[in-house]
Amino acid sequence: MPVFALVLLGMFAEIAVMIAVGNAIGGLWTIALLLVGTLVGLQLVRRQGAQTMAAFSQAVWKRQQPHQEMADGVLIAAAGALIMVPGFISDVAALFLLFPPTRRLVSRRIARKAEAAALKFEHERRFGPGQVVEGEVVDVEPVVITDRRELT
Repeated sequence: MPVFALVLLGMFAEIAVMIAVGNAIGGLWTIALLLVGTLVGLQLVRRQGAQTMAAFSQAVWKRQQPHQEMADGVLIAAAGALIMVPGFISDVAALFLLFPPTRRLVSRRIARKAEAAALKFEHERRFGPGQVVEGEVVDVEPVVITDRRELT
């Protein structure tokens, strides 16, 4: 449900921004600006994708693990999807993902969250779900009964 609400909110924001830009510069110029933004964005996606694929191939050839290249590829694909959505907000978000320094920030954050989720999954797999209760172990001297009375 939260994802649906987020998508719906994003659609309303995109429409509101397009209406505001259309009122400011005119409808035809707004459409032209959206088309130019899409074409330029697709060229950037193509170029960044080719560079990432080359880096991926080089990492595999050197027998290194291509974690960063795979993350870059996923984020570039997401940027390509955002470019295809008509709107200015999605285009800015796509450019944010296409710019390598900001893409690294996003990929690091995703990697940290994935690592935390993996640790939580492993903990729950080993110990079961639930909370950890802190406690102490107290050694108590055993009580020895020396004289016993018989019950009659």
